[in-house]
Amino acid sequence: MGKSCILVVDDDAAHRSMLRTLLRSWGYEVDEVSDGDEAIEAVHRKPYEAVLTDVRMARVDGIAALRGIMEYNPALPVILMTAYSSVETAVEALRIGAYDYLIKPLDFDALHNVLIRALEHARLSVENRELRRQLSEVSTIPDILGRSKAMQDMLQIITTVAPTEATVLITGESGTGKELVARALHAGSARSAKPVVTVNCAALAENLLESELFGHEKGSFTGADRRRDGRFFQANGGTLFLDEIGEMPLPLQAKLLRALQQGEVQRAGADPPLSVDVCIFAATARDWTECVGAWPFRGPFFFCPSVFTVEVPALRQRSEDIPLLAAAFLERFAVRNRKNLKGFSPQAMDALLRYSWPGNVRELENAVERSVILSMGEYVTERELPLSVSGADAEASSQGTEMVSLAGMSLDDLERQAILDTLQDVSDNKSEAARRLGITRATLHSKLKKYGLE
Repeated sequence: MGKSCILVVDDDAAHRSMLRTLLRSWGYEVDEVSDGDEAIEAVHRKPYEAVLTDVRMARVDGIAALRGIMEYNPALPVILMTAYSSVETAVEALRIGAYDYLIKPLDFDALHNVLIRALEHARLSVENRELRRQLSEVSTIPDILGRSKAMQDMLQIITTVAPTEATVLITGESGTGKELVARALHAGSARSAKPVVTVNCAALAENLLESELFGHEKGSFTGADRRRDGRFFQANGGTLFLDEIGEMPLPLQAKLLRALQQGEVQRAGADPPLSVDVCIFAATARDWTECVGAWPFRGPFFFCPSVFTVEVPALRQRSEDIPLLAAAFLERFAVRNRKNLKGFSPQAMDALLRYSWPGNVRELENAVERSVILSMGEYVTERELPLSVSGADAEASSQGTEMVSLAGMSLDDLERQAILDTLQDVSDNKSEAARRLGITRATLHSKLKKYGLE
């Protein structure tokens, strides 16, 4: 990677020379111009990583330059240099879109830190923009995302099997998205215009599950005050998805086998059986290779030649898909919660990639939703991630940190508390608080005023 190139804008030749020497000593390339209009022309000619500009210049000042640069490239960080008498102008510039401002005479340490953050911000914008571009291109099947080989192999199987009438067994750990696979199979089949009906076999007792699946006649048992069509009839012409089929009681397996092989189901208390046209997809979180011999479900259902198995990989087996999935969830929840979020900080994404995700995609989705709700800046940071994901839970425990319950708190309450906690951590240093919160000082001041904290 080449050196970052910074454009210095100042009509004071001596000040420009000092900045050129200083920035080059820090390893940056430097271009110089002496006026705001020259700065605007320069950013059109060359892709700079940051612009460092004085506010007061003879012809076209820094504010005019800022407006022109923001119009051309709003993602380019512009840092203003101003005297104390121009602070109000600099604050106004922050509202226009400046990244930050520094007071003259410059504090070189502060300048160095601001440049590091500005360049990181610019890199972050590029990375998240590229992630959004990939997100728009990656999915050939709605709601199923993944560039990993494991996912591409699975998507190819779905595309191949969907147009057939095969009975499909979908295996995979809890939270991997087995129902999404079932819906993708249905969407790619000739039955896509018909309903897909889902039954969770683990959620109902045996007698209730039988009635749920096959229906019953009025008076067939106590409480049966009317005839009920079961899910097989509701799915007629379409697809029946049997989730957690490993929990189906043995007595129902024979009825299921009859429905599968002969296309007939019988309501409780009814005679004769009725014909149905249903394609069956089933899912289980059990390890199929270990359970096939000992599992109660070892009848001919899973050995008939029309049954096809699709295995959904665990998230830890396709960790390269985490950035795409996280970006998709962030986009969805940002819209839902009316947040203007651009992506994840490098530290936050690193934490997402390091975590093992025992709850798979469902756990990732929940973690991103929580982070979006808590986020106050343009990017989700490590601070907003669940402690189990960020790795901060052990540290918090060892330090005896008292965790504040979030239950029942409004988003405004959460935001206000986060600001108060951060200000306390940094001894009321508002610049440092803004940095830790991932927002500008102008945004922090606005929020302090909103919550009556100034």
